[in-house]
Amino acid sequence: MTHPHHPRLARWLCTLILILGAGPVASADPLQPAGLESDEARTPAVLDSAAAPATLTLVPGEQDAAAADPHSLTPETLAVSEPAPVLDFAALVARLPEGSFRERAAIAVSIAETGDPRAVEVLGALLEGQLEVSRETPPRILIRTADTQVDALSGEVWSESVQTARVPVNSPLRGQLRALIARLNLSHPETRVRLDAVDRLMTSGSAAPLVDLLGARLLVEEDAAVREAIQVTLAMVDLQAGDAQQRLGAIAVLRGALAPEVRAAVTRVAEIDPDEQVRAAAGEALDSIQRRLQWYGFLENLFFGLSLGSVLLLAAVGLAITFGVMGVINMAHGELIMIGAYTTWLIQLALPQHLEYSVLIAIPAAFMVAGLVGIAIERGVIRFLYGRPLETLLATFGISLILQQAVRSLFSPLNRAVASPDWLSGSLQINPVLSITYGRLYILVFSLMVFVALLIVLKRTDLGLKVRAVSQNRAMARALGVRAGWVDALTFGLGAGIAGVAGVALSQLTNVGPNLGQSYIIDSFMVVVFGGVGNLWGTLVGAMGLGVLNKFMEPYLGAVLAKILVLIFIILFIQKRPRGLFPQKGRAAET
Repeated sequence: MTHPHHPRLARWLCTLILILGAGPVASADPLQPAGLESDEARTPAVLDSAAAPATLTLVPGEQDAAAADPHSLTPETLAVSEPAPVLDFAALVARLPEGSFRERAAIAVSIAETGDPRAVEVLGALLEGQLEVSRETPPRILIRTADTQVDALSGEVWSESVQTARVPVNSPLRGQLRALIARLNLSHPETRVRLDAVDRLMTSGSAAPLVDLLGARLLVEEDAAVREAIQVTLAMVDLQAGDAQQRLGAIAVLRGALAPEVRAAVTRVAEIDPDEQVRAAAGEALDSIQRRLQWYGFLENLFFGLSLGSVLLLAAVGLAITFGVMGVINMAHGELIMIGAYTTWLIQLALPQHLEYSVLIAIPAAFMVAGLVGIAIERGVIRFLYGRPLETLLATFGISLILQQAVRSLFSPLNRAVASPDWLSGSLQINPVLSITYGRLYILVFSLMVFVALLIVLKRTDLGLKVRAVSQNRAMARALGVRAGWVDALTFGLGAGIAGVAGVALSQLTNVGPNLGQSYIIDSFMVVVFGGVGNLWGTLVGAMGLGVLNKFMEPYLGAVLAKILVLIFIILFIQKRPRGLFPQKGRAAET
């Protein structure tokens, strides 16, 4: 039997259950607040505590701005409330592919706050569009490089072929990522990383939101270069957004800065600033910057001139022996340079796994190969033509054609590229407008070492004494028991070997081909004649002088016209001083 009040009681119970259970429907997405369906309406107010122990909230006063403009979220609008002692870096990285751009921005801030050394790499990969998530269960977060995929957490190279999707970013998120990376790098223990971070802030124009951070870093920074870069960056912010007094102070700081961004900003202030005093100060600062630019431009031309002179020295110092000491006009000297360059190329082919050492191995190898070819030329042809310089010219010209054709037949007429090792690549950046390439710097040092070594051989060894004796008085040297024939052969081989060493250096500057030596034979003769026939010091001064003269004339006249004028200058100079800058004295001058 049913109680009459039971149906009414049941209805009351159902109504109570509905009232107590009423409320917004829970979102399937743990990051999406209830009732918000649009990405743009979402806010990263609270992260899942299982993934991020710290709770990220909007800074007070920014809620209204964020609601009005969802893209206004910047690193400064995020604050950490009640941070946990340890943030879970792995869990945060795993959540990066989820949610909206705003949620991804909040997660990026949490990643930066973990202090994990991998944070810069992960955020940098996200910024560059190289962060990917695999389509597998569970998904992996991968960093894609040129030809591999690396696990973002373990660093393990992922060799299996898996389908991935790129983690997307938008422009506001990119700006925040740049600021976060700069913030992390400003506290990096390495000076170079901190300096690069400050430079990126200045060149990208994103330093204004981080003025307080840069000011705090300036107080504790110990490196002078980083301090100067921070001061310049802060001055750039004041120059663009400060009052008249702040702009004057910024201009005083920027007077010696050489960065292109600084010059552009100071030029703009000098032209359009409403304050006359600021415009005048900016004009003076611009003049100061221009004078520094001219000075460093002069130093750059001087270095390039000495670099060209070092190449001419290497090419000409071997000829200074065969032509200056032995009186042989060796038109095959360029082909001996070419043989040294091809020797370098062959050694690199033979040692593909040891590129760093192949150039060092090629130096003695090229000296030996070119020297043996030189001895063969002297023993086979030149020894019958001593005392007849014009006939040596014709004979060696024929030998040069034979050597060129032999190389074409053996290696084809195509140019060959010789790879430079890492220690010869790159440049030494002295300041924003002056850099010195390591390759040319090493060649300059190497040419001076070869020159000093040749001087020691000729002045301090038994072979050098015999070479000087034969060159000054062949008959007397023979009467004293000197084997003049072998001395001639070794002398010619020494000059040829140094030409081969010059080929090693030239292989690092240009392609290797059958016509490589033809580009330097005329310049080599000019250097020897200009410096003084048979005088090694004259060869050094002549090579460096002609190299510097060429480089200072090229910006105004062009490379071809500069060479023509240098040739005319040498012809006129020889008319006045037929024996060159440093003529030989004593018996050597009479022969």
